[in-house]
Amino acid sequence: MSALTWAVAAVVTDDTGRVLLCRQSRGTRRHALPGGRLRPAESPVGAALRDIRAETGWDIELVDLVGVYHLTGPPVETLAGRAAPLPDVLVHVFRARAAGVRPAADPAPGCRLTWHSPGALPGAVTPLTRAAVTDATAGRSGVLREVPCVPGAVASAPLPAARPAEEGRPAGTLAAAPHAIERYTSGS
Repeated sequence: MSALTWAVAAVVTDDTGRVLLCRQSRGTRRHALPGGRLRPAESPVGAALRDIRAETGWDIELVDLVGVYHLTGPPVETLAGRAAPLPDVLVHVFRARAAGVRPAADPAPGCRLTWHSPGALPGAVTPLTRAAVTDATAGRSGVLREVPCVPGAVASAPLPAARPAEEGRPAGTLAAAPHAIERYTSGS
């Protein structure tokens, strides 16, 4: 069994419903959701707020948890010429809104920010980004899904039905739901 890495990401939208993506400057240069890894003793909510501001410069308002995604992939060749598994990565993906009309700070070097319509994402996006944006814009919450880290692969776990609408909030909207974040952080 490989080491477990906990990470966070968010489907950040603006007032028009566009999604904020970061084009990676190294590797395959695909577009990805903003986010990062959890620090020791850090909550997923705290990590999402911190990492997304650090990476993009935007302050965000978390709406709710879209789901937890397990990134999987084929074994990779090591320096010794042996095949070794990729680390297990579990990503908490949140639905979020950009706070304000401009970023509060400059984005991190190596991240080229762009806004996209959820129905017209760039061709070069990470598998996690495509799966999470699809789930978030469909109004799904509580998704548990395995996502292969191979370009062109299709997520393997079935999609659960979206949760029913809460009082005063239609299903699938990005209306504020601070109680959902409170429930998630308090463990109830």
